[in-house]
Amino acid sequence: MAEVKLHGFWYSPFTLRVVWTLKLKGIPYQNIEEDRYNKSPQLLQLNPVHKKTPVLVHNEKPLCESMLIVEYIDEIWPHNSVLPADPYERALARFWVKYAEDEMFSAFVAFFRSNNDEEREKNVEKVWEVLTVVENQCFGDEKKIFGGDIINIVDIAFGSLFKFLEVAQDIVEAKVLEDEKFPHLHSWYNNFKDVPVVKENLPDHEKMVAFIRVIREKLLASS
Repeated sequence: MAEVKLHGFWYSPFTLRVVWTLKLKGIPYQNIEEDRYNKSPQLLQLNPVHKKTPVLVHNEKPLCESMLIVEYIDEIWPHNSVLPADPYERALARFWVKYAEDEMFSAFVAFFRSNNDEEREKNVEKVWEVLTVVENQCFGDEKKIFGGDIINIVDIAFGSLFKFLEVAQDIVEAKVLEDEKFPHLHSWYNNFKDVPVVKENLPDHEKMVAFIRVIREKLLASS
């Protein structure tokens, strides 16, 4: 098997996406842990445009952007596919991935960066608005996870961001993923976290909270 390397941050939702996909397919890889504040020269050379993680290196060729990496892995190693085989279902999955990237991520980050009670209240409302769309549009057939019985690309995109939201709730001290308000999402996330490949590769929650709290303090101090 060709050599695979992954440059990432252990706490990053975007790195998690790639880790889950590689683990789901049983692909061995070398993990290269980067320092957010002191990125390696190798990483900057591999991703000269955005200078960000994750970066997957396969056959000495680098690839950036987490969901592009997930799709690439799925094409190269098609077993345990995370993309639906049906063209319509595949297009629909990509629609929700884009929704996660555009709407969900921006709402979660705004909530994470709330600097006072007024901002927090406004950003909680925005997160609720985004989650309501998913709650109402994605679970009409009572699916346990988006892939039905197996993880698919939407589970990976959403699940990584929900882990970030779970951590952000503890840091910002505001509950947004309310069980009664979003029963389908609550059930989906619990089912998703219980899938062995996810459960075995989730960062420790308390360690993640402590680490990301420091990142938030630095972000707020510089804003």
